[in-house]
Amino acid sequence: MRIRIGYEMDYEFPQPTPMILMLHVHWSRVADLEAPDHLITTPSIVLEGYRDSFGNWCTRLTAPAGQVRFSADAIIRDHGTPDPQTSDAVQHVIQDLPADTIMFLLGSRYCDTDHLFDVAWQLFGTIPPGWARVQAICDYVHDHITFGYQHARPTRTAFDAYREKTGVCRDFAHLALALCRCMNIPARYCTGYISDIGFPPPHSPMDFAAWIEVFLGGQWRVFDPRNNSPRIGRILVARGRDAADVPLTHTFGPSKLTGFKVVTDEVSG
Repeated sequence: MRIRIGYEMDYEFPQPTPMILMLHVHWSRVADLEAPDHLITTPSIVLEGYRDSFGNWCTRLTAPAGQVRFSADAIIRDHGTPDPQTSDAVQHVIQDLPADTIMFLLGSRYCDTDHLFDVAWQLFGTIPPGWARVQAICDYVHDHITFGYQHARPTRTAFDAYREKTGVCRDFAHLALALCRCMNIPARYCTGYISDIGFPPPHSPMDFAAWIEVFLGGQWRVFDPRNNSPRIGRILVARGRDAADVPLTHTFGPSKLTGFKVVTDEVSG
């Protein structure tokens, strides 16, 4: 399967403003690109790339004052099958976990596990550990939070989402992450493209999305508390402890987002 991916983001800057962008397809999917997903800036801007501590590809730049557009257009090859389901994947005891998973057991900026520890054990302590427990957490989060862009707030933590019962996809991810970590299950935050391939129209306007990966049965497994169903065409851009590690754009000064478009469409041929 071939999928066209890309975006257009229009910003207005009152003054020259340094930025960090995290918009390239993750290194683990680069080999699937038919051509590089180059970041195009209008007007032309000098770009500098680097890898962050999680291996994500980042771009540094200084946006000039005025209107600036960031865009990309690429085609990526995909296996065309839904997210794998492995219902017999086991939960590891902490002493058997690989060292590089331990950081994903700990609280982080948006995953305030200390406020949710008792809640998690009351809700999920009697559910068998492993896939069933993680799925129960995702089922709970999916039903507990009402989705709506009007509910977006950059300061909302997992505990806030639990109390307020509203949010966007990152809030679903943060609450599920925090509950998993409270249950001693390593879990990390992911952002990228999710398509509507395989779902009947009408489709909502495309957006970048957030989901989680959980370490079960010796490897990282995909779960999606927002959609809570396997999807075709899930394309990773970045991963970290939570959204604070992987903002798609970060500006070091005032800015205004004036236009936003994301494309994730199947291409014939």
